[in-house]
Amino acid sequence: MRAKREFRNRDGTEVAVLDELVDRADDGMTVLEIRAAVETDIDGLEEALSRLKSDGLIDVEQDGQQTVIKPNDRVVPDDPVDEETDESLVERLRDRFGL
Repeated sequence: MRAKREFRNRDGTEVAVLDELVDRADDGMTVLEIRAAVETDIDGLEEALSRLKSDGLIDVEQDGQQTVIKPNDRVVPDDPVDEETDESLVERLRDRFGL
């Protein structure tokens, strides 16, 4: 699943993080899980998470002994099918050519 369209005009790493978090919105993800899913170095991931947190797009919770990151409810699409199929031409080209 993908984050809502209005949040897709951000840095590529931020969008990738949001997409991964939206896929696991109920359970959330640890930083290590996000790091394994998103292709970036740890510094890029740290910067992306910091910006997303400061913009209120992610929520950070303590789940027992670990920290879990979840997408803010406003990032998760109401109808995931619409967000999945309604890609812009630029997004389709980016996915197709690996940009």
